[in-house]
Parts: sequence; C-alpha cells; structure tokens
Amino acid sequence: MSRKKISTTIYITPAQSERLKTLHARTKVPVAVYIREGIDMVLKKYEHLLPGQLSLDDLPPTDETGNG
Repeated sequence: MSRKKISTTIYITPAQSERLKTLHARTKVPVAVYIREGIDMVLKKYEHLLPGQLSLDDLPPTDETGNG
C-alpha cells in the first residue's frame, strides 16, 4: 500500500494482540497490514450503508412527463 496513511489509535484485547503477534512472527507481515485488511473487510461488508453513487435501478420511477 503506497498511499499516504493516517495515524490512529485503536484498542484491542490482549488475546487479539497475542494472536496478531503470533501471526506476524509466522508470516513476517506487519500487524498494521492485518488491521488495514480487517478494516477493508468491514467496509466491504457494510458498503451498502455508505454514501455513494446510485445506479439507475436505485432511482425512483418517474411518470411519462419525466416528473417524479
């Protein structure tokens, strides 16, 4: 990931910390990478709740004059 990153603080449980450290030790992938991947997974799961461009199928129907 070459884009600029924003520093933030998160709180995780001791068990999560230990598991992430073990995963890092086995894979040599930084813990921060796993945290960013987890955030991406959550954003994808809840994508439907985020603002974005509507598709034409999402627009309300109009009458023959083009008015709503």
